[in-house]
Amino acid sequence: MSLFTISQERYYNNSVNFTGDGVTYEFTLTSAMFSPLPTSESQFEIFVNNKQINSGNYTYNSGIITFTNNTNNTDVLEGDGSPKNGLQVTVVQTERNEKLGSYQHISLADIVNNFMISYVGEDKIIPKIKRSNVLFFAQRAIQELSYDTLKSEKSQEIEVPDNLQMKLPHDYVNYVKLSWVDNSGIEHRIYPTRVTSNPTALLQDNNYNYLFDSNGNLMTANESETNKKFKDANTAGDSGDDYYIKDNDGFQEIKGNRYGSDPEFMNSNGSFFIDPVKGKIFFSNHLSGKIITLKYISDGVATAEEKIVHKFAEEAMYKSIAHAVLATRANTPEYIVNRFKKERFAAVRQAKLRLSNYKAEELTQALRGQSKWIKH
Repeated sequence: MSLFTISQERYYNNSVNFTGDGVTYEFTLTSAMFSPLPTSESQFEIFVNNKQINSGNYTYNSGIITFTNNTNNTDVLEGDGSPKNGLQVTVVQTERNEKLGSYQHISLADIVNNFMISYVGEDKIIPKIKRSNVLFFAQRAIQELSYDTLKSEKSQEIEVPDNLQMKLPHDYVNYVKLSWVDNSGIEHRIYPTRVTSNPTALLQDNNYNYLFDSNGNLMTANESETNKKFKDANTAGDSGDDYYIKDNDGFQEIKGNRYGSDPEFMNSNGSFFIDPVKGKIFFSNHLSGKIITLKYISDGVATAEEKIVHKFAEEAMYKSIAHAVLATRANTPEYIVNRFKKERFAAVRQAKLRLSNYKAEELTQALRGQSKWIKH
């Protein structure tokens, strides 16, 4: 089996072109074509004469793409799977960091450079400052803006394991929403429970005395009895003591059977609580095996790729840095500190309004089903 003879090749947008000869059906990708080299078939797509080839018509292993048969693309492939003579074969890498939408952001390095040019120097508000100090205050500004101004919401999706636990992301600050996903891809909100927790369980002997190790430290159990009972309890589903009954993966309300119930606990989506010490989320056993999505807030500086700011908040960054620098410098007149404090507040407020992204038409459409008519 000979390798595909490259008679024509071009590189653009992380793709490579070949020309089929109707005979050869195996060719090789190199690191010169793609960097990094694809590791699986899911990371690229193949087109012959601008028609996408079904993934069942080829295999991929260690940089070698082999056309195996032709069951779906008879108009561009020979019977043995080789591309027809003279047709262009294009391999496009799909899973890569293309930085889509990057123009709407400005990097932290550019913010620091612009600040040094605009605010630092002779006859300027800050005569002299080290770049490292500006970088520190810039990162602090990103963190503060990430909490309630910037769009710093991130998400994770997992399948709940048998131990009913989920590890908190390394850059987790607070959660926005947890939900489980049904067969239609619809998210069902999961609410936290405040009536249980995962306390540290101390080991005791038969006389209920605490046990200590050889170093004199208290010995603890791997899992508390409280959490064990919470996992074992049927908190939602098919128990007669629940607020809902399960019927073919859907839940039907038991109408008229509850009096004086607490709405906080009247949901059939399961529940969770967070143990910040152990860095885990604990779910009720109703959620075992379900797909869970966690949407959470990050501080915006966990990785180098995250250290970017939307241009709507660029001015808020400059004002935040300037106020932090002036407020921590000795002998700065109080009226200057107060002036930049007000300017920072106004700039942050303006950024929040710009980033809120409310659209009158979308808001009107969402409220059309409410009890009051909204003129539009």
